[in-house]
Amino acid sequence: MRIAVIGAGAAGLMAAAVAAQRLAAIPGSSGDAPRQVIVFEKNRKAGVKILMSGGTRCNLTHDCGPAGIMEAFGKGGQFLRQALAALPPSQVVALFHSLGVPTQIEVTGKIFPSSNRALDVRDALLGYAERSGAEVRLATPVRGIVPGAGGEGIVVSTDEAQEKFDAVIVTVGGKSWPGCGTTGDGYGWLRGLGHTLVPPRPALVPLVGGEAWMNGLSGLTLDDVTASVWAVPGEGMKRPKKPSLSRRGGFLFTHFGFSGPTAMDVSGVMTSAERFDQCRLSLDFAPDVTPDQLTRWFEEQRRESGARRVAAAVTRWLPKRLAESVAEVTGSDQRTMAELPRAQTVAMVEAIKNLTLPVTGTRGFDKAEVTAGGVSLKEVDPRTMRSRLVPRLYIAGEILDLDGWIGGYNFQSAFSTGFLAGTHAADQVREAACLT
Repeated sequence: MRIAVIGAGAAGLMAAAVAAQRLAAIPGSSGDAPRQVIVFEKNRKAGVKILMSGGTRCNLTHDCGPAGIMEAFGKGGQFLRQALAALPPSQVVALFHSLGVPTQIEVTGKIFPSSNRALDVRDALLGYAERSGAEVRLATPVRGIVPGAGGEGIVVSTDEAQEKFDAVIVTVGGKSWPGCGTTGDGYGWLRGLGHTLVPPRPALVPLVGGEAWMNGLSGLTLDDVTASVWAVPGEGMKRPKKPSLSRRGGFLFTHFGFSGPTAMDVSGVMTSAERFDQCRLSLDFAPDVTPDQLTRWFEEQRRESGARRVAAAVTRWLPKRLAESVAEVTGSDQRTMAELPRAQTVAMVEAIKNLTLPVTGTRGFDKAEVTAGGVSLKEVDPRTMRSRLVPRLYIAGEILDLDGWIGGYNFQSAFSTGFLAGTHAADQVREAACLT
């Protein structure tokens, strides 16, 4: 009974540990029985992406229930229901505690190892897989997978050999951070086996764009803004009443455009459009007040602090550099509050509550933290992670058409789908062995 796991990342190591444990638990089998789980990893290290994640701290999950994780994945969230029921965030935390990795919860809900060392997470997960009985073969890239002769098992090809396995779990990730070895290798294999691929695209990626004055704000960090993506209606179509996605949190102006948690969270929605001009990114710098409330504030300031310069007054809502830039682009920089005409008041309110940020592109897969797109979810059974097209093939992790927000959501998806794949691959192999 042999299972191959291709890819020693978060999903793969979790799948390998669970599968090895379940195969080892076969009652009445001899110690010499071939119960092998082999993990193939192209890199010379396991879990390279784990090591790089979270600024080398590894945000391994989020402090919420399954519903909160599902929300982070938008339309794909429902697909994760059974996986999250099998391994929810609370159990991920408990597992790492049992592996000697205590965790800490930040104000944002992100959960990190208390040591702030991604290495501890990787080492714990790798040790978990190996102690469970899995063999991890490093520097062993897989070149292809095909069904075995007569439909018996699946053959995995490497540079050294062709080996037949009773089940194969593909967890090679997508195309984000290709320096980690995630270069889209699995897409060709799975397409060759008949699977449909939703075109991969960068997500959780910095955005390129902005006007000259915005790029001049490079390095300016805002702690609490709301970034929203709006669909741009075609000719004759109504303007949408709601944004496609809004995210509240930190934001960063850069020399090339925009970054920070909110910009990266909405990036996947923007890359899903055929062209960037089909959607609009806007920023609300004062999310706790309405436009009407802000307008009344300007009126009060006009009466009570009329001699104050506009740029100085709006530091109530904006950092000094940004306040000066917004006042300049609205033509208000040389005016006092008493001199501010209604048209420029309207412009200032719009700039604070709904500033449009031109976006022309992204930093691409090289800077993307996750890949959107991938294997169509319609072709994978969410109860087991088993392929609906290829017997004994399981697919888990980032190679699936799933991408969530920043905050540990994507690691949670990898752990949960890997757990489910490992569980059911082992059970299927066990059942088949009992029938022979």
